[in-house]
Amino acid sequence: MTLSETWFMEGYIDFELQKYKLLAYLKEVNSYFNENKLYPKLADVIFHYNNLVSFRENKKLLQDNFPKQLNSINMKKLELVYEQILKDDDIMKELEEITTYAAEEMKGTIESGAQLYDLIENNIVIQPVGILPLYKNEGYLLIRYDQYQEVRAYFYNVTLFEHREAMYKGIRVEYIDSWTKNLINTYQNIKKDIIQKIRTLPNPAVYALESSLTVPLDETLLPIAKRMLAKQVSVDRAA
Repeated sequence: MTLSETWFMEGYIDFELQKYKLLAYLKEVNSYFNENKLYPKLADVIFHYNNLVSFRENKKLLQDNFPKQLNSINMKKLELVYEQILKDDDIMKELEEITTYAAEEMKGTIESGAQLYDLIENNIVIQPVGILPLYKNEGYLLIRYDQYQEVRAYFYNVTLFEHREAMYKGIRVEYIDSWTKNLINTYQNIKKDIIQKIRTLPNPAVYALESSLTVPLDETLLPIAKRMLAKQVSVDRAA
């Protein structure tokens, strides 16, 4: 189940109606968390929470939160609808009740997701394989978790991009291959194998990440690994 950006003010604005819509959505999000799956649900519920906070603080949705496909005519009509809503005390009272309740419920769900995130992150160790080069924005990430001997290798690329008044860091990963870790296939030997097979980076930065927990790879471990890698690259670059 998904919620639109303006779910709380669509259709008939009624507290009980929107409450059930919200609870059905959060039930699904929490069911994902119960399966140790964090993404994309955690990011989605954080977006909706911030959207509610923006609405409550400004008493209107910011233009950046409007659906991007709207043309100027539709945008004007939508603004008129908001203006009519803002002038209706009964509707605003109902919206206030809906958004207050929804923000509190979403906050609890976000806290549950954050606790799961922290638990998983605290059980992950990341370290460089061999000597790191000066250039660390591109390289390889080796991932192994629980007691599995499989090591999955990813190419990574860290980029900076500007959005309004701030600079943001993004990281892209691309799966390469997998190895079975043993006495022969150490991280150092896997690194050498990658360099021999892929010659675009003769002296790449390589990091090994290990998790002691068994969690879903795509929905949980990989997104957290990407964040941890981006932080580690920043630390190592500044050292």
